[in-house]
Amino acid sequence: MEKSYSNIKDVARQPITGLIFLIAVLMTVSAICCHKNPEPKPPVQPSQSVKYDSLVYLWLVNEQLSNGLLESATGSNFVSLYDNSLAALVYIAMGDTLKAKAVFDFFSNNVNSELLYGTGGFAQFRNSYGVPLSGSGRWLGDNAWLLIALNNYKAKTKSNRYDDMMQNLDKWIRHLQDADGSLWGGYDPVSGVKTNKVTENMLDAFNALYGYDSLHKRLLKYFYDIRWDKNNKVLVSSPGDRYMYALDNFSWGYCALENFPVGSLTFADQTFLTRHMAVGTGAIISGYCIDIDRDDVFLEGTGQMVVAFQKAGLTDQANFYLKEIEKAIISGPGVTMGIPYATNRGSGYGPDLLWQGADNLPCVSSAAWYLFGKLNFDPMSAGYVKNIPADDKFWIK
Repeated sequence: MEKSYSNIKDVARQPITGLIFLIAVLMTVSAICCHKNPEPKPPVQPSQSVKYDSLVYLWLVNEQLSNGLLESATGSNFVSLYDNSLAALVYIAMGDTLKAKAVFDFFSNNVNSELLYGTGGFAQFRNSYGVPLSGSGRWLGDNAWLLIALNNYKAKTKSNRYDDMMQNLDKWIRHLQDADGSLWGGYDPVSGVKTNKVTENMLDAFNALYGYDSLHKRLLKYFYDIRWDKNNKVLVSSPGDRYMYALDNFSWGYCALENFPVGSLTFADQTFLTRHMAVGTGAIISGYCIDIDRDDVFLEGTGQMVVAFQKAGLTDQANFYLKEIEKAIISGPGVTMGIPYATNRGSGYGPDLLWQGADNLPCVSSAAWYLFGKLNFDPMSAGYVKNIPADDKFWIK
């Protein structure tokens, strides 16, 4: 197993690619050694009478284990920090704060053993018992999303229950800032050294860290100097690379940065929009791919774009893509319904194929972003208003 994780730094230029890579390895091993993935049920036929959002939320509720965690996909024995942060955010948006508290309590109970131990930071991946997986990195973006969820919880409940964990997450994220203003992407799972400066991770951290201070100011300067496509007024992942554009930077860029150009969403249409048949339902889905390959509809990312459209006041576009996502909804366990990660098994960010089951198993991330859209809930709104000085908003110049 250790050998399977040895090249994560080379494979995972974006955290979502690392997720795809690790899930592919783990689900393959799980199917061989532990159990078979559950067989998908017959496709759900679209019906105007079906309350998709209620049944998808029921699936998300039923996914929560006794320890508070959720598996990333049904029957995967695989738990993602990012996915659990998203699930907690949905519970908060639904007013089900006890379920959000169960997620947070798990991590609060592991502050000393993970967040404050060794390289610091919570592990990106663990099994359903909560044990970090061998070779799992401590990534900036995932920890930032946990802080985003905690920010929302505090705003909703006014509780100071998790203040210490929030302060330690804030401190850990801040120590990743480099001399050039950028933030390292976390710690490599093999070498333990800082690695991967990833644009979407830095956007997550910019939003998660309270207020506007020197860290934010220096990070914006780095964005402008190194990660800004001045012609198209969009943020890029890897300047000059074939995969320099990643969908997350468009949706999250718009939601994280005050008064960001709405034209970035139009550019996303031109760059990522595609149509594919959903394996689970046979329906043709219009939506967004994660990169320029356009070889699948990234259902989680399409949900992200819905939230960005809602923030921009583009209600027609938001409603259209919510209905497109609903055409990909499949049956989950019992009377629940779920949403696969993608319409079909194309590639993720970059040329590598998505993990087996990405197109026919209900996934937490897709369910969460769909529900955010249905609830008109922007998880980044809690950290959006930072009163950034006009001179620092390079995107409006």
